[in-house]
Amino acid sequence: MREIIKITVALTISCLVAGLVIGTTFIFTAKAKQHNEHLNVQQTMLGLLGYGPRRPAAPGLALHQVYRYILRDADTLRMGYMVPAVNGSGEGYAWVVLDLKGRFLERHDLTVTPEAALSAEDRKKAIAKTLNPGTEIDFADTMIIACLDDKRMAYLLPGEFPGFKTFIKAMVALNADFQLLGLEVIEHEEDPGLGGEITQDYFKNQFVGKSFETLKRLTVIKEPLPADYERYLTSMGMGDKGLSDSEAAEIHEQYKDQDIHALTGATISSAAVTNGVKAMVKKFAYRIQILDQALADGDVTVLF
Repeated sequence: MREIIKITVALTISCLVAGLVIGTTFIFTAKAKQHNEHLNVQQTMLGLLGYGPRRPAAPGLALHQVYRYILRDADTLRMGYMVPAVNGSGEGYAWVVLDLKGRFLERHDLTVTPEAALSAEDRKKAIAKTLNPGTEIDFADTMIIACLDDKRMAYLLPGEFPGFKTFIKAMVALNADFQLLGLEVIEHEEDPGLGGEITQDYFKNQFVGKSFETLKRLTVIKEPLPADYERYLTSMGMGDKGLSDSEAAEIHEQYKDQDIHALTGATISSAAVTNGVKAMVKKFAYRIQILDQALADGDVTVLF
């Protein structure tokens, strides 16, 4: 009996020590993991804006992240935006509340650093200080507004949509007129060699250069990808290894308004990406206009 008790105590102590070690390791590595994830996202965003090893980001480039939330007060729903803004302490963040018709209701300055703003928990704590007791908030989505020398130049939209198997995570870049600058597939579980080809340049680059009007009616066609178009799509961003500027311009003009050529044997995945991108852009175009009007009505001086 005494031996059993000794073994039980030893196992309990071992479990407690292991738990302490694992917990401590998590605490000390969580921030580093979050920082690394942030750097990876930054690289993806710069790539979509056309920056990379051969073309470093311009010194005047600034990426301003905006967070959107849904607020619930009893039976009332409202929208809340955490936006980079000029507040009482200089450049920081403001919390702006709109009703469901997009009308400005109120603003509050937030006490949160840019580093802390990367943490969902820290954002929620800062916002909670402005809320009435009992108000619930749920994170909805985020967008990044790219400015060059204080002029708005592009939007970056992280998002996800249903694929053939599970959700597909992607990021879309738009210029100020909502023309598509680039598409990056961040994460997916589509079938390798079939739907998994959505990550290939010859598929995702078909979206590049589509105007907002073209995007709104975009669909998928089951026609083979023309050879010259495929060469153009796979050579994009390759510099002197690709087509000449005149060749690229000619092919772009020829195909810029065409629908998306489906991947062979993966029409569902192709349509999922097409419909997902189309929905992301249409919703964003509506929301940013609502937000801009509300910020103007509330006299909120933002950094973008």
